Amino acid sequence: MALKLHTIVASTRPGRIGPSIATWFNDFAAEHGKFDPVLVDLADFNLPVFNEPEHPRLRNYHYAHTKAWSDSVAEADAFVFVTPEYNFAPPPSLLNALNYLSLEWNYTPAGFVSYGGISGGMRAVQLAKQILTTFRMTPVPEGVPMPMVFQNLQNGKLNAPDIYKTSAAAMLDELHVWAEALKGVRSKHKASLERKAEAA
Repeated sequence: MALKLHTIVASTRPGRIGPSIATWFNDFAAEHGKFDPVLVDLADFNLPVFNEPEHPRLRNYHYAHTKAWSDSVAEADAFVFVTPEYNFAPPPSLLNALNYLSLEWNYTPAGFVSYGGISGGMRAVQLAKQILTTFRMTPVPEGVPMPMVFQNLQNGKLNAPDIYKTSAAAMLDELHVWAEALKGVRSKHKASLERKAEAA
C-alpha cells in the first residue's frame, strides 16, 4: 500500500493562488508514483484562531472543526505545505493549523512548495522548518521555491517550468526515503495513541 502524502494549501485568504499551485504539485506527485497523494485545503476546515480549551497533546478535542482536522492529519505519512510568504514568515493560517494539533504530526517528513515575489517564499519556509521540528517532524532540505510565480500562471493554472518539475521530483524522492524510514516509528506511535484513547 502506497504511503499517503498530503499536499496542504496553507493560505486561506480570498483571491489566493495557492490552490492552483497545490493542484499542479498534487498532480505531479501522482505522476511521480511513490505516494498516494491527497490534496488538502485549509480553507475547507474553517479553523478559527485556536480555541480548544485543553492542550492538543491530550487529544481531548471539544470542537468538530478540530476533530475533522485531527482525522485528516492523522491519515498522512508525509506532508507538503504549499505556502506564500507574509512579512518574511508563513501565513497565520498555517501557524494556527499547526498549533491546533500535536501528536498527529509526530514522526512525519515534510517539504515545502513556496511562492511569491523575488524570494519565492524561502524566508517563510526557513522559519516554518524550525517550528515543524517542535512537532517531531522531519523537514527535508529539498524544496520547490517559485520566485515571481505570477508569470507562470495562466487562466488559473500553473504552467510549470522544468526547474519546478526537477525540484519537485527531488523533494518527493527525499520525502519517500524519510517516510519509509519512519514508517515503523509512526505505526508504534499510532498504536500507543489508540491504546491510550481506549483506556481513557
